Amino acid sequence: MALKTKSSSATACALFALSLALTGCEDIPWNPDRWGLDRLDVLSVNGRTGDVPMNYETLMRLGAAARAAGDLPNALSLYRRAASLESNPPAPFIAIGNTLIEMGQADEAIIAFNSALSREARNPEALRGVARAYLRTARPELAGQPLALAFEGTPNDPKLLMLIGVADDFVDQHGEAQARYRRGLEIAPGDPALTQDRQTLALIYGLKGDRRAAEKLALIDLEPAAAQHNLAAYDNLRRLSPEARSRAIRALVTSSASPRSS
Repeated sequence: MALKTKSSSATACALFALSLALTGCEDIPWNPDRWGLDRLDVLSVNGRTGDVPMNYETLMRLGAAARAAGDLPNALSLYRRAASLESNPPAPFIAIGNTLIEMGQADEAIIAFNSALSREARNPEALRGVARAYLRTARPELAGQPLALAFEGTPNDPKLLMLIGVADDFVDQHGEAQARYRRGLEIAPGDPALTQDRQTLALIYGLKGDRRAAEKLALIDLEPAAAQHNLAAYDNLRRLSPEARSRAIRALVTSSASPRSS
């Protein structure tokens, strides 16, 4: 079974997202009619608005719908309201953390994931999430412990292996990193979600200025010309002001995470 899959469609998606990021994009407007939420007020203090019950399950479901549609600010509001109603489950805090990562707010995401872990110390999704957030803030030494705990519970999770590999690379343990990457590819060589994760990690390396590591990850899924194009785009991102870069990265992550028709 081949371990490398070169994807022209993945290239097109990645380059389209990068072009959006570099040229700027408008925020997606809140359109409650898209999900039948025209009578829903996420800040209702009475717990009900019209005929829509403002309970935990409804808020979590609507938050997921908003996030899937790319409306991240409203998804965040819905998840936070859910957490205020049911503070014991880790799920709303994990959802808040994942949404904040997509919005480019890694430091706030770390707080949310740690809130989830204070409720369930070995929750695998929260452990992976806080590790991703630490990597996005270039603090791989802090990602090591949650990754080790997550590995104890799910040693054959290809996304987790990819994250561990990146953390290893950040601390110059390149041999260990390559072993993790290879194992992840063996488990799920054609997983499109894993492909997206690899290209997101290539972006992280590119913004850090580690062009060699970014190129190595990009070439796993992309043809050489497409990989070089993405590397040039990462260089352009690094030249932007911090504010413009933050907007561009948020647009890139949102575009990459949004559902696409085949």
